[in-house]
Amino acid sequence: MPAHDDDKEAATQGFTFVSLRAENVMVLRYCYSAIAFTPRSSYRVAIAFNFDIQDRAPSVGDLNTLSTHSKQHNFCKFIMAPNSIHWFRKGLRLHDNPALREAVRGAGTVRCVYFLDPWFAGSSNLGVNRWRFLLQCLEDLDASLRKLNSRLFVIRGQPANVFPRLFKEWKISRLTFEYDSEPFGKERDAAIKKLAMEAGVEVSVKTSHTLYDLDRLIELNGGQSPLTYKRFQTLISRMAPRAPVEALSEAFMGRCVTPVSDDHGDKYGVPSLEELGFDTEGLPSAVWPGGETEALTRIERHLERKAWVANFERPRMNANSLLASPTGLSPYLRFGCLSCRLFYFKLTDLYRKVKKNSSPPLSLYGQLLWREFFYTTATTNPRFDKMEGNPICVRIPWDRNPEALAKWAQGHTGFPWIDAIMTQLRQEGWIHHLARHAVACFLTRGDLWISWEEGMKVFEELLLDADWSVNAGSWMWLSCSSFFQQFFHCYCPVGFGRRTDPNGDFIRRYLPVLRGFPAKYIYDPWNAPDSVQAAAKCIIGVHYPKPMVNHAEASRLNIERMKQIYQQLSRYRGLGLLASVPTNHQGNGAMMAYSPGEQQPGTTAAHTAGVSGSSVANGNGSGSILLNFDSEDQPGPSRVQQQQQQQQQHGFPTMPEPQSLSQRLHQPSSAHEFAVPQHPGRHLGGKRDRESEREAGGDDYSHGSSRKVQRQGTVRS
Repeated sequence: MPAHDDDKEAATQGFTFVSLRAENVMVLRYCYSAIAFTPRSSYRVAIAFNFDIQDRAPSVGDLNTLSTHSKQHNFCKFIMAPNSIHWFRKGLRLHDNPALREAVRGAGTVRCVYFLDPWFAGSSNLGVNRWRFLLQCLEDLDASLRKLNSRLFVIRGQPANVFPRLFKEWKISRLTFEYDSEPFGKERDAAIKKLAMEAGVEVSVKTSHTLYDLDRLIELNGGQSPLTYKRFQTLISRMAPRAPVEALSEAFMGRCVTPVSDDHGDKYGVPSLEELGFDTEGLPSAVWPGGETEALTRIERHLERKAWVANFERPRMNANSLLASPTGLSPYLRFGCLSCRLFYFKLTDLYRKVKKNSSPPLSLYGQLLWREFFYTTATTNPRFDKMEGNPICVRIPWDRNPEALAKWAQGHTGFPWIDAIMTQLRQEGWIHHLARHAVACFLTRGDLWISWEEGMKVFEELLLDADWSVNAGSWMWLSCSSFFQQFFHCYCPVGFGRRTDPNGDFIRRYLPVLRGFPAKYIYDPWNAPDSVQAAAKCIIGVHYPKPMVNHAEASRLNIERMKQIYQQLSRYRGLGLLASVPTNHQGNGAMMAYSPGEQQPGTTAAHTAGVSGSSVANGNGSGSILLNFDSEDQPGPSRVQQQQQQQQQHGFPTMPEPQSLSQRLHQPSSAHEFAVPQHPGRHLGGKRDRESEREAGGDDYSHGSSRKVQRQGTVRS
């Protein structure tokens, strides 16, 4: 059934049409789609026809008759089925993948591709654990596609360089992919769309990595990203997440096929770590197996905790909370092995079952909504991961100290709690969200006063669930560079861990050199008598480093630094934001996360007397990303609130160029060019209810800031 010459031009666009004569149209009895090969080419052609065959499927004779009729009377309409490519990026799954379904819908052939390119996750600086997780995701995806008689095509190279060749070689007429909200992803996708248009390829983009349409949220906010969580909650109250679509199945695939060559494995197979240049000798087994199959197993385990969902109780944090959990989901959400929409609706359904159809509170969705918030905030800000040129980030004169940064990154700070966390991160690719808070605060505003950008890069390399938007947003948050300004709350690198795990089992697990220390000294072994150190076979300063900073002094000076920066901003902008910042006349006592009676390096009893334990130790259970976040209104001076609400409703204007502190202190405050971000649900005056704004958050994210001041006997580690 060849196409007519008049239709050659249309055929170049992937479709062939033949006119349908009105006099030959009978009463529609049956509509049927068949697949056939035309003599003209090897394209697979879908033939749609109306044929008076009553209520039965066409026979071979009917098709022959149809062919004759088509030649004599132009009775039929021929539609060439498109050859499709689905481009996998983050959504590495078959369930809830509308772009993948669009690629298959009505197609003759479909090829699913994944590019191994330097743009992956916005950076090529990825550690072995992240690469291993990705490769396992791809292997699992290929195995799932095989069950549908399809395969995954892993292609080496840049999409912009390879796609033009694929469009021609595979005679492609349709390209589909999932919407990427990140600025560099949008730039990449715009370039690919242009290439596709030039090649006559239709492009279809679907949203499924986020709960909401971020462009619609920004439109509702007057064209700018919301920069407070309260404003974000107001916006999403006007929208409802779309339900997940059905998983790709054999029935939906229908007659759509994937051409696979005999050398597919050699040309398009998933590479090994060794092929990518990694030395895998001594590499421990993966604590977090990658892939959609594992993700779907974990979500069922996660939802089995019906009692927690029913009562909405956060389990108390303990030593086991610090370890990887079989119900943890954050890496799977980051790589798109698990649909956030599937998670959201499964959780909603379960809540309504156990709560008898009552509507769940927004706080139940915890980290899912914080994830959405950071995505929405970052999508219009290409400098979101930078301090300079970032309109929402306070410019803080951080120290540049490569030696101190290396000690922190390698877990050689001399503080066992910090070092054990960083060791776990490097070995396993994951740490509890409160552990992230602790090490982030230590690096930035707590002790070392090193830029949050440096910590963000380390997390990007090592953390399985590191996500460009969430990673940068969280580091800005906990370094008090944006969103959050309670800089007078600081994590103690001794007391915080001691309250969480009094026996020190977590430290013994990841720092075996300290196993011999009794619980009394395992968090501050430098205070142990020489006899205790000898019995533990670990001499501090020889087998394990001394603390690299005097925490009490460093944190006190850093809090003062932060206070000056924010006071200067308040005066310069005329906002009066720090009217209720507490004044500490006795060092950093009430500001520090000490346990009663603890003796820190360089501290006295005056520093710790009367300090109550933090409720941070009552955080979430291991592996959970569904945790409660306060969503109450931000208390504080009413005038400040009114000014901030007006300025933050539609976002913050750009900050001026950086100037010295003395210059800025003497400038007029006529224009409110920058508003210090705040978050609802925290007392500006300093009620010590939690260690940080987000400590009730999920298992995915966290970050903070600190400064290096006055070393206390640094030794080589």
